Amino acid sequence: MEIKKEILAEINSNYIHAIENKSVKCALVNNKIRDIMRNKEKEGELLFNFSLNLDTLKATDQKNAGNSFIYAGCNVLRESICKKYDLEDFELSQSFISFYDKLEKCNYIMESLIELKDRDIDDRERYHILTKGVQDGGQWELFVNIINKYGLVPKTVMSDTYQSLNPSEVNHLLNRKLRQFNARLFTNNENIDYLKSLYLDDIYRILASCYGLPPKQFDYEYTDKDKKYHIIKGIIPLEFYHEYTDINVNDYACIINYPTQDKPFNKTYTIKYLGNVIEGNKTLYLNLSIEELKKLVIKQLQAKEVVFLGCDFKKAIDEIDGVFDDMSFNYYDTFKTDFFMTKEETLNNYESAINHIVVITGVNLDEGVPTKWKIENSWGEEVGNKGYFVASDTWFDKYVYQAVINKKYLSQELLDELKLEPIELKPWDPLGTVA
Repeated sequence: MEIKKEILAEINSNYIHAIENKSVKCALVNNKIRDIMRNKEKEGELLFNFSLNLDTLKATDQKNAGNSFIYAGCNVLRESICKKYDLEDFELSQSFISFYDKLEKCNYIMESLIELKDRDIDDRERYHILTKGVQDGGQWELFVNIINKYGLVPKTVMSDTYQSLNPSEVNHLLNRKLRQFNARLFTNNENIDYLKSLYLDDIYRILASCYGLPPKQFDYEYTDKDKKYHIIKGIIPLEFYHEYTDINVNDYACIINYPTQDKPFNKTYTIKYLGNVIEGNKTLYLNLSIEELKKLVIKQLQAKEVVFLGCDFKKAIDEIDGVFDDMSFNYYDTFKTDFFMTKEETLNNYESAINHIVVITGVNLDEGVPTKWKIENSWGEEVGNKGYFVASDTWFDKYVYQAVINKKYLSQELLDELKLEPIELKPWDPLGTVA
């Protein structure tokens, strides 16, 4: 039914005669909606104090790069390196990992397109692959795959470039090449391996020109907290990972909270066509209740280990004060309507999904019950509390979807479940969003 003139006139009259709308309109025409809705009275409940507070390094800054999964993964690993070698500060090269992540994603996409080359031109899976393309974002197993194959290097060995911190144009060029490759598949049914090798050469040239060449071997100089100079000569990236960190990235499992009917708890899942390294690990998710997920996060924090965490950062954030809190924004008083949806409804209706990865470095416990969480972000030290945020427990319940937990903290029952063949979900399932 169309909007009839008499209906529109009634709606307009209702708005005009509601006195509170005048003050709201005056406020909103000159201010951000979020600033008007912010409930400052909540600030006293989210002070930056925690009963369990890990001592961690200063916040990193991903600038305009969308690869928070790489920054968060590096922030987890660098803590181990700093402790082991008594460093004041340290940062791993995110550009090194991003270079190989994009290269491997391009190869993965080309292999997927080859697999689908005999499908109809409007096939939905091909459409999904071509429109999604190469993105900055990823998930834990994609980070793990790059580390297992290529290793790590310090940031001083491969530093940022303008393109690595502003990769949108690079992504655009890579995706143009991938779509061109798919077009050539329709006219070249022979020598596909040769065709792919030509495109890999082009893709490598683009990445090397924008990011620089990743080192095959390097010397690393550093000074420890006691001001003592050290130099490591002739080390290769894989050796640096294996010898200079105490963390084995393969010891961790990705725990999720997706309370939807199609994903029963205590089952494992994977996403079709979500990957980077062809021969690497497939994405694997163990779905648990939010209560069980939180218990595992707390157990790992109590063991002095930080936690890689996937969330929806776009909901209920105050970047200036460094607060994630769903109760701090009063939609009803502003617009006289609520936006409430259950967590299941937000997932099923594409209202919410993982879009950012952070690191949990602390929690406040009141008689064992969490009330707020300490978050290490990767937006630099100018936001929040020198780059760190405080999140309410209710925000955690609603907008946290993923935590990476050392398998030693899992029960035998959960470990056994991880060994079973996972349920494969469609490529466009909300679980497959990347951050």
